[in-house]
Amino acid sequence: MKRIPVWFDTDLGVDDAVALLTLWRLPELELRGISAVAGNAELCHTFENARNVCHLAGIDVPVYPGAEHPLFVPLRTAPLVHGKNGVGEVELAPSPAPRETKPAWDALYDAAKAAGGELQVIAVGPLTNLATAFGKYPDLKTLIRRILIMGGAAKGGNVTPAAEFNIYGDPHAAQMVFRSGVPVVMCGLDVTMRAYLTPEEVESIGAHGTPVCRFVRDSNQLALAFFERTDGPGLCCHDTCPVMYLAHPELFTGEEAGVYVETRGTLTLGKTVTDIWSDKQFPDRHVFVVLDVDRDAFAAKVQELLRTY
Repeated sequence: MKRIPVWFDTDLGVDDAVALLTLWRLPELELRGISAVAGNAELCHTFENARNVCHLAGIDVPVYPGAEHPLFVPLRTAPLVHGKNGVGEVELAPSPAPRETKPAWDALYDAAKAAGGELQVIAVGPLTNLATAFGKYPDLKTLIRRILIMGGAAKGGNVTPAAEFNIYGDPHAAQMVFRSGVPVVMCGLDVTMRAYLTPEEVESIGAHGTPVCRFVRDSNQLALAFFERTDGPGLCCHDTCPVMYLAHPELFTGEEAGVYVETRGTLTLGKTVTDIWSDKQFPDRHVFVVLDVDRDAFAAKVQELLRTY
């Protein structure tokens, strides 16, 4: 089986960690590199979190530091869900791997060239690193086959009534990515709120007893409590959705659409405006908006992969 070359761009928090751990165990995917960006927590945390989760899980892939702040708006983090350190206040053993100093956008460009146009980028945080890369390397859009994001929503939002956290975190960067011309798969709140693990399933993963499985359970306690307070269905595996879509698209359904990001509105800043249900269609419709998932099959696969550690 020919494996798909993948780049993982992340503001590594608790759901990002589950996504990375899942990605590493999917035989369909070949992880070529990881870049960190500020989002769920400050870059000083997300960069080290990515390194330390790799160390915990035996993931031998370089991690590159990216943007410390969005392009034009202030940084907004999410300590209520991810803790101040980004991983639910769990203390991970520090990685002994040398710290990469090449900026994320340069490393991504080099990886895209090396992959000969076949690289697919999974981006699960604010899209600042990708926007910076497109700005510095105009030919990058011809070197990336597809971008799969966790971000946005065809309906509603979570950080505001109109906007999802990752897109709101850097709406200008998101607009640059959506307008790059590279095909995009958008896994927004429409699907990620349906892709959850029940508290019992999370506890079952932890009961498996390995360091990785205990970390998944323990680091997600703040997130579980948050979703319980907000009447969520369980532990929403937001960032695992684009990972699983790339390897198992048959688990998901969605619609081709045109998508623009609102960058000027006050009440609507960061809204992903889609034309799925509109009589008026945008002329550029190169985004696949994922809208639903087979929850039981998704949850079973995530648990199966995590228990391989």
